[in-house]
Amino acid sequence: MARGTHLWFNGKIMKVEETKISPFTHALHYGTGAFEGIRAYKQKRGGGAVFRLPDHMKRLHESFKILGFKIPFSVDDLIRGGVEACKANDFEECYLRPIAFLGDGPLGVDPGDNPPVDVAILIWEWGNYLGDQGANEGARLKISSFVRPHVNSLMTKGKISGQYVNSVLAKREAKSMGFDEALLLDPEGYLTEGSGENLFIVIDGIVKTTPLTSILAGITRRTVLNYLQTKKIPVVEARFTRDELWCADEIFLTGTAAEITPIKEVDLRPIGKPGATVGPITAQVKKDYQAIVRGELELPGSANWLTPIR
Repeated sequence: MARGTHLWFNGKIMKVEETKISPFTHALHYGTGAFEGIRAYKQKRGGGAVFRLPDHMKRLHESFKILGFKIPFSVDDLIRGGVEACKANDFEECYLRPIAFLGDGPLGVDPGDNPPVDVAILIWEWGNYLGDQGANEGARLKISSFVRPHVNSLMTKGKISGQYVNSVLAKREAKSMGFDEALLLDPEGYLTEGSGENLFIVIDGIVKTTPLTSILAGITRRTVLNYLQTKKIPVVEARFTRDELWCADEIFLTGTAAEITPIKEVDLRPIGKPGATVGPITAQVKKDYQAIVRGELELPGSANWLTPIR
C-alpha cells in the first residue's frame, strides 16, 4: 500500500509529515468525526477520474450534520480538495480518505457549541480490499457475535468515526477465526451488512438486499441498484435471516473499498452450486461495475459520476 506523500489539510496541500494534530483533539478521545472512502480510476480515454466524488462529499457533510456540527468547507471546496490531493501525489488510480473531526478544544464529552473542526483528505494506493483471491474466487464470511447497534443507539446513516469500533471488533473476530470478513445481525437477528460493505444475495434470479434501516446508505450499493434496474434484473429490498443467506444461489458485497466482491462461503457453508466459483449475476455486476468506474459503460443519470483528475 503506497501512501501519498501529500494531503489536503484545512484548505491547502501539505506534506504528510508536516501535518500536526494535537493530542487534545476531541475526536481522538470520543470518536467525534466522520469520514468517507472514495476511489479514483484510470479512464478508458486516458488520465484518471474520481468516482462519484460529489456524492461522497455530500454524505460527509450529512454525517457531520448528524453529529450536530458543521464542516467549515463547502461540498465544492472538498471536491476541489480531493482532485488537488490526487494531483499532488501524481496518482491516477488511488483511494481517497476525506475525514472531518472535532479538533483541539474542550475535552469534556460535550465539546461546546462551536468547537474547532479540522478536515483532511488523505490518498493511498489500495488493491483488492478482501484480497486478490477473495475478489476473484470469492471471499469467506462469518456471522459475527457482535451485533449492529439499534438505530436509536447509534445513527446508522452517518459514516461516523467512533461507530466503526463495532466494525473493528467484528472484523478482527472473523479474521482471527480464518475468515475474510464479518457479517453483522441487527438486534432482532436480521442481516444488516459487513464490517464495511453492503450485502446482496441472489435467489432464483431475484436480487435481494437489506433495506435502509440499520445499514449505511452505500454509494456503491446505490450504483449497483441503478445498474440492476437498467438491466431489468429484479431487485427486492427486504430483511432476511441467516438461513435464507445460507440457501442463496449467490452472495456478493458492495463498497468503495471492496467494490464488488463475490462470496463463496458463509459460516463454513458453501454458497451456490457445488464446484461453482462466481455466480452469473455476480460476475456480470462485477464486470460491468469495473466498466462503469473506468468510463467504458454509462448508465442513465451517470453523466456526472466521474470527476477528472487531469
